[in-house]
Amino acid sequence: MTVTDAWAEIARHPYVYLVLRWNWKSAVTSAVLRGAIFFSTNLGAGRHAAVQALLTEFGYRALLSGVIGSITQALRTCQPYWAAAITASVVLPAFSHVVEFTVHWLRGTPRMFMSVSVSIGFSVVTVLFNLYAMRHGVLVVDGEHTSLLKDLMSMPRIIAGFVTAAPLGLWRIWRRRA
Repeated sequence: MTVTDAWAEIARHPYVYLVLRWNWKSAVTSAVLRGAIFFSTNLGAGRHAAVQALLTEFGYRALLSGVIGSITQALRTCQPYWAAAITASVVLPAFSHVVEFTVHWLRGTPRMFMSVSVSIGFSVVTVLFNLYAMRHGVLVVDGEHTSLLKDLMSMPRIIAGFVTAAPLGLWRIWRRRA
């Protein structure tokens, strides 16, 4: 399946992809991690501000990240891989951060620009990581899924593979040309 095919399928069946296949694993992990980002970046504005930023992030992030996770899961089988990676690392974070900025701006999060900036940097890595993990059957919520605990136990192997994927790919290309 191509990236265009995947987006067309999502557009034809939004209820299936965005509701029935809502990725609760992405929702839980993202809400916890991004909540921690917003809490820590707002702690300098006071404990109350940090807790409010955390609760604001939890309030919408689980829903949004579940949808983003379901789209990422749909893109995981797309070829060529680089097209899926570019789409996942540009389109999904752009949409996510527009929502994030709007929600925190409306809420009046004190250190919003710092929080969103850290969150954007985090997204560049995590979206590609999630795509990689899902291609390896981790963080998936359809018929192929395992428990979140098993997924978390697989993380050292997945992280090692993710960290070494780019250098190994470049080495293979260089070796073929040499």
